[in-house]
Amino acid sequence: MLTVIVEAGDSTDRLPALLGCLTSAAVDGLVREVLIAGGGPPELLAVLREETGAELVTSIAGAAANARSDQILLLPASIRLKPTWLAALGEHLRAGGGEAIIPGVGGFLRRAPFGVLAKQSRVLAHPDLKRLRRDLGGRATRLA
Repeated sequence: MLTVIVEAGDSTDRLPALLGCLTSAAVDGLVREVLIAGGGPPELLAVLREETGAELVTSIAGAAANARSDQILLLPASIRLKPTWLAALGEHLRAGGGEAIIPGVGGFLRRAPFGVLAKQSRVLAHPDLKRLRRDLGGRATRLA
């Protein structure tokens, strides 16, 4: 089971849809907990916390330090997950679940956001989504 850390950033308007996708992963037994890192409108975050059970934390580093799972899925709030993401993640985890990149759905003329699946120790060492992605390079599996 995974800990999911969502980097709220400036994209809290997309947060409810992402948390809805993560609910199905929790029902399937893949997600143990969801932590929302960063700011956002306090009213929205309070409602989302109450409705989804997600916990609020101030930073990715703090979230990683308190994660209850050794594997962490770090996602930006702006990501729109592909319809096949859950099946691909489940298959990847059942096969041993090493580091992975989870691409989102891209927009016209703009690069698609991505998530990273990594060990807790790696996230603690580099609590920044872009740096983690760069560090993983071509070693990580790309989940469709």
